[in-house]
Amino acid sequence: MGIRLGDNQYGKAEVRLVHVNRETPVHSIKDINYSSQLRGDLESVHTEGDNGKCLPTDTQKNTVYAKAKEWGGVGAIEDFALKMARHFVEEHDYVHGARQEVEEYAWERITTGKGAHDHSFVRTGAEVRNTVVTKDGGSEWVVSGFSGLTVLKSTGSEFHGYPKTKYTTLAETDDRILATDVTARWRYIGTDVDWDKTYESVKALALEAFAETHSLALQQTLYAMGKAVLEAHPEIAE
Repeated sequence: MGIRLGDNQYGKAEVRLVHVNRETPVHSIKDINYSSQLRGDLESVHTEGDNGKCLPTDTQKNTVYAKAKEWGGVGAIEDFALKMARHFVEEHDYVHGARQEVEEYAWERITTGKGAHDHSFVRTGAEVRNTVVTKDGGSEWVVSGFSGLTVLKSTGSEFHGYPKTKYTTLAETDDRILATDVTARWRYIGTDVDWDKTYESVKALALEAFAETHSLALQQTLYAMGKAVLEAHPEIAE
């Protein structure tokens, strides 16, 4: 039986980067968790232990820090990940593709009796913005989203008419509290997108659909949230 190396990638996970912009008296924070994975001509390192085409994961980590400084910060995480993917593929001829994954943690300025403080911050809710950027030769695609968006509606939700078995204990109801954590992903068509503006719009549309849909099933509500996003944003494929 022949043995061959299948599709593979390797890289550096969870590179923590916090950029504090202090160019004006009102500061801002960018807090991300970055993971880099590379694909390419990597057979010899796997089959022979030849590291001649194995860019160290520590170098990948240092490159993230260096490029963030060189580019004046991170900006929209989709833009940063695209530029990083292009750098790795274009800089190293043995790297044919790159998968870059980013999580962003939100901070807001602390509000005092005098208003929003210029340089004191508090982490906002559990919601985490994220993106996965993949470059494979000349092809590029972006999948963005969020996780941990906790939502609750205190009425306007029902659940009944479901199959009953001898193990069913749940009672039917025409008025229940619906609470859950939402994780969402959406795939963009192309890369010419206002990432920050679109992200805020998608989240707002999803929340509006959650609030306005009289829910007969959680699945129905989730479908309505996705449908609202697709109808409003032709630059999103799914």
